[in-house]
Amino acid sequence: MQILKDSKPNILVLGDLMIDHYLWGSCERISPEAPVQVVDIAKETTVLGGAGNVINNLNTLGAKVSVASVIGDDDNGVELLKMLKNIGVDSENIITQKSRKTSKKSRVIAVSQQIIRYDKESKEEITSISIECIMNSLKSSMASYDILILSDYGKGVLTRELCQGVIELAKKYSVKVLVDPKGSDFSKYRGAYLLTPNKKEAILATGLEIDTSESLELALKQLKKECELGVSLITLSEDGIAILDEEVEIFPTVAKEVFDVTGAGDTVIASIAFALSCEKSIQESAAFANLAAGVVVGKIGSATVTLEEIEDYEASLHKSTSDAHIKSFNDIDAVIQRARTNGKKIVFTNGCFDILHVGHVKYLQIAKSFGDILIVGLNSDASVSRLKGPSRPVNIAEDRAYLLAALEAVDFVVPFEDDTPYELIKMIAPDVLVKGGDYEGKTVVGTEFASELKLVDFVDGKSTTKTIQKIQGSLC
Repeated sequence: MQILKDSKPNILVLGDLMIDHYLWGSCERISPEAPVQVVDIAKETTVLGGAGNVINNLNTLGAKVSVASVIGDDDNGVELLKMLKNIGVDSENIITQKSRKTSKKSRVIAVSQQIIRYDKESKEEITSISIECIMNSLKSSMASYDILILSDYGKGVLTRELCQGVIELAKKYSVKVLVDPKGSDFSKYRGAYLLTPNKKEAILATGLEIDTSESLELALKQLKKECELGVSLITLSEDGIAILDEEVEIFPTVAKEVFDVTGAGDTVIASIAFALSCEKSIQESAAFANLAAGVVVGKIGSATVTLEEIEDYEASLHKSTSDAHIKSFNDIDAVIQRARTNGKKIVFTNGCFDILHVGHVKYLQIAKSFGDILIVGLNSDASVSRLKGPSRPVNIAEDRAYLLAALEAVDFVVPFEDDTPYELIKMIAPDVLVKGGDYEGKTVVGTEFASELKLVDFVDGKSTTKTIQKIQGSLC
């Protein structure tokens, strides 16, 4: 994950831009003029839609994003350019075409229910002059991009002529082209590095009923051959992503909760492009995209995802290495802020955990049951020596932290130097502070910063001291 955090790839998105406009209100009566609901509008919001959702995802992942498209010479076009400017996206390659309508989709929503949607847009293909203007604009800048994404929403920008023109231009500079396709004829994308159709789109494009592993492989091979792709890919919704590179591989989905799949396809192509730009393999990129999609489908509406959210999500699945679960004071502070924003309940406990045994594991499992995220404070080597004597610890802090972080119950481990975790508890301010049952009737450090204190009894006969004594006795 660190290489992704340290990278800022330059990615160009070419496609259909639009504005998603929402009118939010309440409905308490039916109109006397017609049998329709009367919605009392309380607020209006606008977000980038279409290819703009791909742009938003790339932007939150940390890429430098440029956009090429064609919009109308209208108020919506002006508004769209302002929205791009507000998020720092380069729009120099956007062409204005007279008499064309900039796409704007307006939705009236009352009590979380969409009442009606009305669109204002042009859907006919852009003119040959607009195509020539885009090509001329990109000829001078194509070499500067790491990846080109074609985001096709079928609104007329990505004509066959333009797609083939930019694919050939990109090849000249060894720029991979990724396509989110539209329609049943994928031949206009011939020569791209990969396409990201879902199963339904792949069925329409290939004429094959994809219902077995054999038919899936046939569809992947057909798309790769007919479209002359570098890699063939089909997204499989809850079943993950199928890729044909040297052989067919399926990367299972990792979504824990699904609230809304809106925009998940945009997130997939954006995250694959981002990872490929950071020199990840297509296999690593697909796995990364699955994690990103797992985050966004747990949100309401077209959503974006950050690297930090993906890292936290991967940690919660325990699919990352132990290193990813070991945090410094500064790192855990950022994790806590994100957890609070997402309404997660934070549990904290601490200890030396010198020789990990079943008593530790059961104690930590019970601690985790009190909330969503378990953070374990770990005494440093010097701290353990002061508390337990010069012969301790048996295992160094790095080893102790790694073993703790490998446990399913533990989300994060934070080493600390002091004899007590007072400052760490103060900074975390956990919802639940957990200590051993031997603290009954005693003062527990940091309770003033926690919402609740829970005492957990240890397993009888299980302790690091007794384990050491047993080992020493067998050696005598």
